This record gives sequence, structure tokens and C-alpha cells, in this order.
Amino acid sequence: MVRSLWSAATGMNAQQTNVDTIANNLANVNTVGYKTQTAQFKSLLYQTLQTKTTTANGDPKPTSSQVGLGVRNSSINSVFTQGSLLASESDTSFAIEGDGFFAIKGEDGGTYYTRNGDFTWATNGSNGVILTNADGNPVLSSTGKEITLSSNYVTNKITITADGTVCYPDANNTPQSLGMTIAKYQFNNPAGLERKGSTLWGETEASGVAMNEATNRNLTPSRVVQGYLEGSNVQVADEMVNLIVAQRAYEMNSKAITTTDEMMQTANNLKR
Repeated sequence: MVRSLWSAATGMNAQQTNVDTIANNLANVNTVGYKTQTAQFKSLLYQTLQTKTTTANGDPKPTSSQVGLGVRNSSINSVFTQGSLLASESDTSFAIEGDGFFAIKGEDGGTYYTRNGDFTWATNGSNGVILTNADGNPVLSSTGKEITLSSNYVTNKITITADGTVCYPDANNTPQSLGMTIAKYQFNNPAGLERKGSTLWGETEASGVAMNEATNRNLTPSRVVQGYLEGSNVQVADEMVNLIVAQRAYEMNSKAITTTDEMMQTANNLKR
């Protein structure tokens, strides 16, 4: 009976992590570029109660006797489906249609990746402007450099084409390329990316090396949409259903502990 106590306890712990994951999804339902997470489970070890034996006639029995020892969380996966495009009044709001990621230079000098295109033009301290994210980290171009412009440019006139090219109108109000393109990267396994917070992801061995769309012609190019942001892909109705299922599973494991305790109490009362 002690096995059932510990098995049910592992079930409660696993479901608590599941509820934590669902709650985080719901909390980020309005976070730009957020990707929903799902908790995965796996069985723990199995204890063999009876090894393979034979029947009275010497034939092997068709089944064995094993009991499981509980469950644990095996992983928490990110789901990289496309979020809805939300219209924005900002000229520096960008959404990606496709599998690409924007590249951001982190405070430690490393390169991180995001689907959050809520950018802004900030002064860079040298009489110019630089394209950054909301935290002030520079957005990188397809050549890996920061996207900077002199103070001669009026930022609200800058446009970005579908391939990410930075343009500025000439005297005839015709957009002309400034020779810079916002970088877009793809990964063989996006689910292997490591979350760094603030909707940033870091490259890992599991994700594979970041592939630059500007130099890798085998990739299907992503499309940059100016004036839009990609909303989170959290489905509130699905999360509420998952929350109910997780809550009931937690209650059932709790009930298993209570039942085992009552059985042990009954066994203990046999002696008068």
C-alpha cells in the first residue's frame, strides 16, 4: 500500500507542474510573440511482482506482473504555431509570417531570437538612431550588424518591405533601399530553443544552428509585415479545458492518497 501513496504523490506533483504551465499560458495570452507551452509526462520505473513463469504444462505464461511507481514531467514543449496578426499604429511594429525569427543582440553580446516585433528607433548617442526592441537591445541585420541610421532620416518615413529591406523615400516619394535588411533566422527544431525571458530564445544543440534566410536558399522565406504584431498563440478555451482536466487529475491522485490511508488504518485496526 505504501507504493500507492508515493505513486499518487508523484501524480500530484506532476499535475501541479501542469497547472503551473497552463497558468503561465493564460497569464501571457496578450504577450506579443508568446508561444504556448504544453507539459508532457512519462511513467517512472516499474516493479516486477512476478517474473515470467510457466503453466502446469510447462508453457510460458502470456503476461507478466508489474506495477508502476508513478509519473513525472518529461518535458515542457513550446508550440510554434502562427499567432494572429494584430494591427498596430506604430511604424516600428513588425510581424513575421512563416517560420522565421528576428535576431536580437543581448546585453551579454550574444545573439537571441524572438517573434516579438515590437521595435522602436532609439538614439544611439552618436547623432543617429538604432532599431531596438522594447528593452533597448539592438535588432540585427542579415549581416549580423546593428541597424543604425544617421540623424538625417525621419524615422516615421522609414518603411520595411516584405523581405525585411529597410527603405526611405526619395524626392519622388518612391521607397529606396538603404542597403540593410532585418535578419530572419530559422531552425530545424524550434522546440529545442531555450527560453531566455522577454519572449527571447537562445540557440541550443537541440534546436540546431540558426539558419539565415538571406544566405540559405533552401529555406522558405518568411514575410515581414509592417504595422502589425504577432499575438500569442494561446487558445484560451483549450487552456481552460486543460485546466479542468489537470484539476480533476490532481483531485483523483489526492483521493488515492486518502483511500490508501484509510486502507492502512483498517489494517492497523485489525489488532484489538
